Amino acid sequence: MSKVYYFDHAATTKVREEVMCEMIPYFNLSYGNPSSIYTIGRDNRKAVEKSRAKIARIIGAKSPKEICFTSCGSESDNLAIKGVAYANREKGNHIITTKIEHPAVLHTCQHLEKDGFEVTYLNVDKEGKINLQDLENSITENTILISVMFANNEIGTIQDINEIGKIAKKHKIYFHTDAVQAMGNIKINVEDMKIDMLSMSAHKFYGPKGMGAIYIKEGVKIDKIQDGGHQELDRRAGTENVPGIVGMARALELANKEIEEYNKNLKELRDYYILEVTKKISYTKLNGHKTDRLPGNANISFKYIDAEALILYLDKFGICASSGSACSSGLSEPSHVLTAIGLEKDDAYGSLRITFGRENTKEDVDYLIECLIKNINKLRGKSREYKEIISKTDDLKIQITKA
Repeated sequence: MSKVYYFDHAATTKVREEVMCEMIPYFNLSYGNPSSIYTIGRDNRKAVEKSRAKIARIIGAKSPKEICFTSCGSESDNLAIKGVAYANREKGNHIITTKIEHPAVLHTCQHLEKDGFEVTYLNVDKEGKINLQDLENSITENTILISVMFANNEIGTIQDINEIGKIAKKHKIYFHTDAVQAMGNIKINVEDMKIDMLSMSAHKFYGPKGMGAIYIKEGVKIDKIQDGGHQELDRRAGTENVPGIVGMARALELANKEIEEYNKNLKELRDYYILEVTKKISYTKLNGHKTDRLPGNANISFKYIDAEALILYLDKFGICASSGSACSSGLSEPSHVLTAIGLEKDDAYGSLRITFGRENTKEDVDYLIECLIKNINKLRGKSREYKEIISKTDDLKIQITKA
């Protein structure tokens, strides 16, 4: 199989050519340490600050100083949650988050629980949305942070970020959102949305891996969690990844510029895929919100199959897909996101996440659907439960015909 049909853009994206071209000089020509005072160091410092200003402008931050570069979205989540928790401990020890957050948020909160913090994990409805009244009712005099992801990485559901921001501001509580999946897919203005901290990762919007950033609103009291030098306004120690920073800023700039057309194309592919799959394959269920979802996300449960086995079958046809978060692959337990929205274990194990991107075409989707039909039939042919269901259905048809 020579061609790769890539349908896992929520896991990562390939670096765009325009982004690569902008990064290359900083690997072998302008390679100075941006903290150095000689010319090639100062030039790289200018490149870092130019990129910082570019990202700040795109997300509506008031100042470039509100952007701190990190290694990834997970580090940004850790910095936001641990940093605020430890810096504001004298004010309270209560954090509110949700049951469907990325492991970078959930595991960070679990770590803080061992250190004396209290965490409320909000339930979500069957489409993956939190109840805003539940959020407000969970607030206590000890609440110092609300952390709710912008859009879910598995089912694509988008939360009511504007309303959450208003609730947080009303109660004078810091609001952090993991926007790793949202950046490049949704126009974001941190000031309008009352966001105090926002996590992002470059490789989700056609930038380089190993490069992230966090927006920290001016005035937010936060401790650094990584000891070392005084880089990134003394918020995150470590020599700056200049090629990555430059690439991230360029990738986000391109994504923001093209977002309307990009979303339009992805929605068309997504909706076509969902319609055809649910029409041509029996015993299917779309997971996540029908409309408030990421434009390229389609998470569908196929009964009577194991999605991990399906993915291996599809791989033989050159198709890359996922059964959930790439960060949780290899775990024997079903997705915490899918169980949180009420799926039974068997349905969760049979869920396939398809996430579309720039290079996908309708012809690619037709090929994907053709391969899904073929391989799901093959897998179901090995399922005793499916055979029993079909047998009962056939018996019923015979009885109806005789009647």
